[in-house]
Order: sequence, then C-alpha cells, then structure tokens
Amino acid sequence: MQKVALINYGSGNLRSAEKALVRAADGKSEIVVTDDPDVIASADRVVLPGVGAFAACMAAFEARPGIDAAMTEAVHVKGAPFLGICVGMQLLATRGLEFGETAGLGWIEGDVKRLETTDPAIKIPHMGWNSLTRVVDHPVFAGVNAGQPVYFTHSFAFFPKDVSDVAAYVDHGGAFPAAVARGNVAGVQFHPEKSQAAGLDLLARFLEWRP
Repeated sequence: MQKVALINYGSGNLRSAEKALVRAADGKSEIVVTDDPDVIASADRVVLPGVGAFAACMAAFEARPGIDAAMTEAVHVKGAPFLGICVGMQLLATRGLEFGETAGLGWIEGDVKRLETTDPAIKIPHMGWNSLTRVVDHPVFAGVNAGQPVYFTHSFAFFPKDVSDVAAYVDHGGAFPAAVARGNVAGVQFHPEKSQAAGLDLLARFLEWRP
C-alpha cells in the first residue's frame, strides 16, 4: 500500500485534509500525518496543506527541522507526486508579498500577491463556490473540467511567472490562477477538502496520478 505523507506544520486545515484524503483513498492508500523527515523522504506521495498568512505559514514550516529537505528528497529526487492545498500551494512560489516580502520554497517561479478588483460589488476575501476555467488537460484536474464548483477562501493568489505552470483559472472580479502544475508537482488555491464530490474526486485522482 502506498504511503501518503500529509505534512504537519500546524496548519489549520490539517485534520479536514486528512479526513478528506482518507475518504478519497478508500483504503487503498495509507495517509500519514507527520513532520518526521524520514517518513516524508520515504513517502510515495506528499501533500502540503495550509491556511492563513503566507509569512506565518512559511515561518511555521521552517520551524519544523528537516521537512524542507525531506520534501525535496521525496519530490525532486525520488519523483513522488506532490499536492499543495491553498497556502500549501502558495508556498511553492519564489516569494509572498503579504505583510512585506517573504521567500517561498521557489519550486515554481512567481509571486503570491493580493487579489485586486475594480468592481466594488466584488468582495475580497474571495469566499465561496466558483467554477474553474481554462483547465488544462491534466489527470489530477480532469474531474473539475466539467464546471463543478469548488470552494475558495483567500485574499492572495499565486501568479506564476511562466503561464504554462497555470493549470486552471477562476474569475472573481478578474481571472487569476486557481491551480498550478509542473512535472510531478501540483497545487490548488481552492480547498478540495471543502469542495464535496468535486474535491474528493480531485484527491482520488491525485492518489492515482502517475506523472
């Protein structure tokens, strides 16, 4: 049975992500909540959750000794599929521009910037259900390509420098990236663990993905 490391660095959506992954796995994968570098480095798949401010999440992540190197070993050396959720996806960026400038993991070049809208009727934070647009042909995202809404709650978004790294967009007073993908790395700005059937389908596809 494959082992999925769900990274525990104190993120608020950790337990809801765990429950959703366990349900999506349907007994075919072992979901391990961990901050143990050895467990992470040997995992078959890695999931990084996250909610809150970029700088606070990055600080909490860096406060867990060895997990950065362990994730790099698993994902970039051994080729384990990776999924980042919400701020867990944003941390892939070069830097976050929330409360100053904070360096990210730098796995996908780009910046995390505040959402802007010229329409006063469009509120920030972006909270609620939206359908994705311009979804790329990708095994993980095939289940949300038919327009099923997914759940967002955020004020900042990840804007990759190379638009080919964007896997899907969403429109909320303007289009912005809702998902990213590069090689064996994928990430979503929305919360699959709160997105009901569409979210569980995405997680199940991630657990079966063979990049």
